[in-house]
Amino acid sequence: MTTTAQPTKLLGIPLGDFGFFSSVFLSIASGFLAFFASLFLAIVALLFWNLAGHHHVNFADTYLYVAFPIGLIVLALALVFFTGTWLRRKFSGAR
Repeated sequence: MTTTAQPTKLLGIPLGDFGFFSSVFLSIASGFLAFFASLFLAIVALLFWNLAGHHHVNFADTYLYVAFPIGLIVLALALVFFTGTWLRRKFSGAR
């Protein structure tokens, strides 16, 4: 009996058919999405922090200390994941 390899899935979405440039593009898009989502949440959280406690924390700190590190971490993890999926497909001989 022959078994075929199942494509890699993320949240039910098959990821095995992406090429190298598609993998890099998806990694960059994931990093941008994480950056902007974390930036929005950090700004809203800092808004409530400043209003509730009468603090005066600069909103520009959310870029440097929250959104930028999260964006870089997600970009690095996405590059490893998507290019690893592409390399696994290349070396397994599937298409």
